[in-house]
Amino acid sequence: MNTTQTLNQLGQSLWLDNITRTLLRSGTLPSYIRNLRVTGLTSNPTIFEQAIGGGDSYDASIRVLDTAGHLHKNLFFELALEGLAEAADLFRPHVEATGGMDGWVSLEVSPLLAHDAVRSIQAAKRLHAKAGRANLLIEIPGTPEGLDAIEQLIVGGVPVNVTLLFSSEHFAAAAEAYMRAIERSLAAGRDARVASVASLFVSRWDVAVCDEVASPLRSQLGIAIAMRTYKVHCEVLSSPRWQWLAAAAARPQRLLWASTESRDLVAPDTLYVQALAGPESIIALPEKTLLAFAEHGKVERSLPPDGSYAELVIAELRREGVDDAALAKRLQREGVEAVAISWQALLARIREKCTAPSPLPPPAAKS
Repeated sequence: MNTTQTLNQLGQSLWLDNITRTLLRSGTLPSYIRNLRVTGLTSNPTIFEQAIGGGDSYDASIRVLDTAGHLHKNLFFELALEGLAEAADLFRPHVEATGGMDGWVSLEVSPLLAHDAVRSIQAAKRLHAKAGRANLLIEIPGTPEGLDAIEQLIVGGVPVNVTLLFSSEHFAAAAEAYMRAIERSLAAGRDARVASVASLFVSRWDVAVCDEVASPLRSQLGIAIAMRTYKVHCEVLSSPRWQWLAAAAARPQRLLWASTESRDLVAPDTLYVQALAGPESIIALPEKTLLAFAEHGKVERSLPPDGSYAELVIAELRREGVDDAALAKRLQREGVEAVAISWQALLARIREKCTAPSPLPPPAAKS
């Protein structure tokens, strides 16, 4: 049994945090699905910026779409939806096998809409309809305005990945928006089986405090925050309110661990994977981390539903001067800003590709 299969047996889904044309068309993604038990994937502007700018696999399509008059933003979504539709089809068997709990791919609306609920809703509905794939999640950040959009989208039947969550409070707000939307749907006689995941970003906590805390506490805060959040997640699933919704055929909003690449050079490269293995959750891994875990990772225990030692670690870090509540707000704000910067870099890459001279055809063979 390989280590990725061990995660599945614990009740955790393994998603890939990456998508490129090469990954799709070289047979690599099908191989990961078949051999490493990958059952979904996530994307973001940084991933697409690196994919489009890191080679020429998108160049011909960019020139065709540019010639057809597409604005650069729309041109990107054409490319992104093409690739995500291919991936969604590969994961379709997992959707069917799990009754819609797994087998999803994920696309973000423009990050510039993070504080605009109305336009986020419009963009999300447009992208989901255009994709034509039922197993496409639309990513919306868990800002106050984003949460308003998320509730409206769930009521409207659009599945959502709530991104940029950094604390148990952020997660609880996302869970509340989801349950409220399901309750509204049931009251209106609509289908309550609308999927959602809530993505908690882990490693950015440790990056933020790595220069402020003593060595024994390095790379501990992200895991402690995740454990605290997992406790809240388990409490939601066991609550009478959720049990009533589940009896009405609602699907649970799944907790997804994002930002799972270890950035501490002295910590194991599989640190977060091994620490955050737990039922009723998803872990999204960059390709490098996925391969490292498949090669030498191990799972020794499952996440405890009671939070275990998380509060002790957080209390110790507070004595070191870490204000976790203030830091959560800062990390979400910086996360929104960082994704917007990546979005602008992505559009700049596309502009460069549009204005670059077309490659010369190969010389004709001599007769």
